[in-house]
Amino acid sequence: MLSFPLAGQQTVTGKVTDLSTGSALPSATVQLAGTYYFTSTDQDGNFRFPDVKGGNVCVIVRYPTYQADTVCFSLPQEKPAGIALLQTAATRDEVIILATRADENSGVAYSTVTKEEIEQQNYGQDVPYILNNEPSVVTTSDAGAGVGYTGIRIRGSDATRVNVTINGIPVNDAESQGTYWVDIPDLASSTEDIQVQRGVGTSANGAGAFGGSINLRTDALATNPYSTVMLSGGSYNTFRSTAKFGTGLLNQKWAFDGRLSYIRSDGYIDRASSDLRSWYFSGGYYGDNLTIKAITFSGREKTYQSWYGVVQDSLATNRTYNMAGEYYDMNGNIHYYNNETDNYGQDYYQLHFSARGNANWNFNLSFHATKGNGYYEQYKQGQFLADYGIYDTTGMPVDLVRRLWLDNWFYGITYAIHYDDKKKLNMTIGGAFNNYEGAHYDEIIWATNLPQGIPPVYRYNNNFAVKSDGNIFARLNYSVTSAFNIHADLQYRMTGYHFTGFDTNFVKVPQEIALNFVNPKLGLTWRASEKHTFYGFFGIGNKEPNRDDFVNTTSNSRPKHETLFDTEAGWKFGSEKFALNANLYYMRYKNQLVLTGKINDVGAYTRENVAESYRRGIELSGGWNITKQLSFQANITLSQNRITGFTEYIDDY
Repeated sequence: MLSFPLAGQQTVTGKVTDLSTGSALPSATVQLAGTYYFTSTDQDGNFRFPDVKGGNVCVIVRYPTYQADTVCFSLPQEKPAGIALLQTAATRDEVIILATRADENSGVAYSTVTKEEIEQQNYGQDVPYILNNEPSVVTTSDAGAGVGYTGIRIRGSDATRVNVTINGIPVNDAESQGTYWVDIPDLASSTEDIQVQRGVGTSANGAGAFGGSINLRTDALATNPYSTVMLSGGSYNTFRSTAKFGTGLLNQKWAFDGRLSYIRSDGYIDRASSDLRSWYFSGGYYGDNLTIKAITFSGREKTYQSWYGVVQDSLATNRTYNMAGEYYDMNGNIHYYNNETDNYGQDYYQLHFSARGNANWNFNLSFHATKGNGYYEQYKQGQFLADYGIYDTTGMPVDLVRRLWLDNWFYGITYAIHYDDKKKLNMTIGGAFNNYEGAHYDEIIWATNLPQGIPPVYRYNNNFAVKSDGNIFARLNYSVTSAFNIHADLQYRMTGYHFTGFDTNFVKVPQEIALNFVNPKLGLTWRASEKHTFYGFFGIGNKEPNRDDFVNTTSNSRPKHETLFDTEAGWKFGSEKFALNANLYYMRYKNQLVLTGKINDVGAYTRENVAESYRRGIELSGGWNITKQLSFQANITLSQNRITGFTEYIDDY
């Protein structure tokens, strides 16, 4: 129950409670609608807004797993207004992702992109472009139009160091540790909200967050039926068509949703075309104390390769130059292979269970599986067949076309138990166990001259890898007083990797690596007043090397794991018209893996550990409500990223 006794004409006070039990809801977020004025309820559920202008005023109240609501009234007023906060089946979708998300009391630097904000920016481009305006985020597009292969960096860290989850399920490739958004096109059209954490962040499932993490939640329950068709087009023959539909809540228990999408583009870069198809379906049972939700989504992509970038000499004269597929005929004329393409598809399957024991306890369990299969095709000129394991008496170079295949399964479980005493303590115990099985194989599908007895499709390389990844974590928020909160987070993570690599005699044999990590975090939050909040955070993260680091090294040159020590401090200010956030960070790395240009003992360019390096900076973001219809927002990051001691190796041919 929410009421508004008024202390004078310019102050709004109230109390937030659970409608069904009457108990107070501390740490509920209360916002003055249309402003940057936020506050939180204290241990007794009370809140206060001083210095509120008279007239029509609306207050929005939010609390995890409860249905948000809004109450409007006029200042001054004689009668108190009321609002009901209910924990319903529709709100329990949120329980699925609570375990991996930060909140106002965690001390973590983060921002959340709402469904409304996603819809305003969703033109069919990949998810990184939806996040392009978030602090410390930089996005890139291989094709130049945001369709096809796109990349994202947070605080300068590339995609292999950004942890990505969808509904708490890891998305990063288990071996390369990157995220390939092109494999799940138009995912934004089925996304409820996205949280971006900067730095080591809270404990999450999957790869370690060394620059940040991205947590997506797919569409929540829509209680009413709907159907939508979206058609859009743009430069470079870019076209997107999306159809969405949903049944709404049937018999107050069941709901089904779906989406079909098709996107194509010629790209800004030469021949950087994309042909993308995807779909999303979900069905759920919403009982009084139990929610079961099945989700499946899939993507199929065919893109002409454009990941090499533009040669520096061509920037001034031919900015769209693409060297992929380039070859020369006998007269020295340039030609381009018309099928220099990347072809890949992924199918995702998720089954989520969410149960409520009572007003204080929630439990969720999720099963997941992802199937990936595809290849990229390349025209290779002037190749020696001996390099492909083919005995050739002529020793003459040939032209050939090869396909590099990947066929994998990724599956596992995640779980979390939530306890909230609605007074001082909010606690989560969770974890996951995931397993990856990946087959890598490479084939020659055409050559100008193959020796007799070699089949027309010749497999010259086979490699199979298995990786396990398990973790358990405990996290708590404790309100020492109504203004001071402690956040503590401890994770234990275990990884095991079976692969084919070089031994000390430079022979390829099956090998195994096992690494265990302890990742602690501590955050402090102090709400000095209704307008000013200060916080501090310290966390440690550990991360294993990737596939190439292991496969292209021996036990004599194999790198160590990396460690990040992340220290942050910040200030948040919010009033009716203005908001300003300032965050200082110092991320110190031990044994960070970097490319040095050195060739190792097996003749490969691989990353090496550097003893000390750091990223440090200040992030500033703010907003100004000029009028009710016009607002201005901006952010800037000033940073310095350094390797303390570095030796560059330059080949002398």
